[in-house]
Amino acid sequence: MSSEKVLITGADGFIGSHLVEELVKSGKSVKAFVYYNSFNSWGWIDTLDKEIVNEIEIFAGDIRDPNGVRTAVKDTSMVYHLAALIAIPFSYHSPDSYIDTNVKGTLNVMQACKDYGTERVLVTSTSEVYGTAQYVPIDEKHPRQPQSPYSASKIGADCIAESFYRSFETPVTIVRPFNTFGPRQSARAIIPTIISQLLNQTETLKLGDVYPTRDLLYVKDTVQAFMAIADTNTLIGEDCNIATNSEISIGDLAEKLINLLSPGTQIVQENERMRPEKSEVYRLWGTADKLKQHTGWRPKHTFDEALAITVEWFRNPANLSKYKSNIYNV
Repeated sequence: MSSEKVLITGADGFIGSHLVEELVKSGKSVKAFVYYNSFNSWGWIDTLDKEIVNEIEIFAGDIRDPNGVRTAVKDTSMVYHLAALIAIPFSYHSPDSYIDTNVKGTLNVMQACKDYGTERVLVTSTSEVYGTAQYVPIDEKHPRQPQSPYSASKIGADCIAESFYRSFETPVTIVRPFNTFGPRQSARAIIPTIISQLLNQTETLKLGDVYPTRDLLYVKDTVQAFMAIADTNTLIGEDCNIATNSEISIGDLAEKLINLLSPGTQIVQENERMRPEKSEVYRLWGTADKLKQHTGWRPKHTFDEALAITVEWFRNPANLSKYKSNIYNV
């Protein structure tokens, strides 16, 4: 691939900001597509070191707007498409916004990349498209099960991306991380939910269902997988898991963090935090064998190492203050 500029949509978000950081450090010229807002906030990019931010070209826009997307894609050699609405509970009562952002947004990116002849496109999927595991570990051949409007929108986005490869030979790879965690993650995710409550010394830890399992992957390892996929052409036209080949239940995860941060805290299950039974994904355990075979990628952090780094980040009052642990973040 040429050394021209790379575009990252969703650059202001959790995984996107870490990807921006690592790509700049690796010497790439980066254009960061951030969500336009009246506060001129660049999301998590605002918290990066000035040496990193000064190297970034910021493009403020809306992934739902095809004209803005085309402007952003122009003159870039590669696109990492991460922009998406991700919260599952919010998708229950606002599904239209997920279609507009996740499906139409992906269509906008693919159309622009096709028209401009972009050299490489990585579209970010999610392990939620698999639904509750029919077998483990989950590989890329596992059936798709739309158990929420969110997962349905991501299945649709994946299909749009695949169709552009098949119809127009657009050089796309669908990258499917399992449950990524680490510093800067949204309060809507389970690990920030637990840590922020415990560090704020709540008497009880409020959770939803504690029985589902998840394959938890550290964000720095996720980003390295993205970069490894971008450096190989053998995954063009393919979808590819990023996973650890392990699982932990929400209950066991909570107990691990309770023992670490606030021994004796009692778990309380709240109905408002429970997904509808048929929508809950009860088991996610993925394999990254395909990724390893094509790139040699391996996670560099153990789960306990990554969890300790994440906890330490949350201990910083400036970081913890960004999280509203006293409410259910939908």
